[in-house]
Amino acid sequence: MKKLEDYVISIPDFPKPGIIFRDVTSVVQDADGLQMAIDALMEKLDGLEFDVIAGSESRGFVFGMPLAYNLHKPFVMIRKKGKLPRETVSVSYELEYGTAELEVHKDAILPGQKVVLIDDLIATGGTSKAMIQLVESLGGNVVTNLFLMELAGLNGRRQLEGYNVDSVIVYEGK
Repeated sequence: MKKLEDYVISIPDFPKPGIIFRDVTSVVQDADGLQMAIDALMEKLDGLEFDVIAGSESRGFVFGMPLAYNLHKPFVMIRKKGKLPRETVSVSYELEYGTAELEVHKDAILPGQKVVLIDDLIATGGTSKAMIQLVESLGGNVVTNLFLMELAGLNGRRQLEGYNVDSVIVYEGK
């Protein structure tokens, strides 16, 4: 029987020499891989008390939406700047080569709500830290940060010290 890791295609030297790119599209384009990924993420949420699932554009949507549906929870979209039509709050954060900005609707998360943050991958942790800042700026409480994959060699967990972080697959390298 295949393991979830077997559905992830690893591409050496992309986007630059020495990097191994972990391609999540190979997981979701296979029905068995997709089901296995969602089931594994569901297991990580078993017994956890929370009100809302939020995910970042775009792969956080891919994995967060089925979890929200299965658990009958609302799903909040955290998007790139300029994509949301109503009043938003935003946060800027550092990328490897520059900066980016994420936004969420100002009324998407209510004060005191317990929030699960979902994304496909944690690498350096910058996007996740920005999502936490957005949630907290609205008065929400992040109960866990959940990822399908983690590149442990990039130390993303350090950015999220003090927060619960969980991953289905952990790759020790970069």
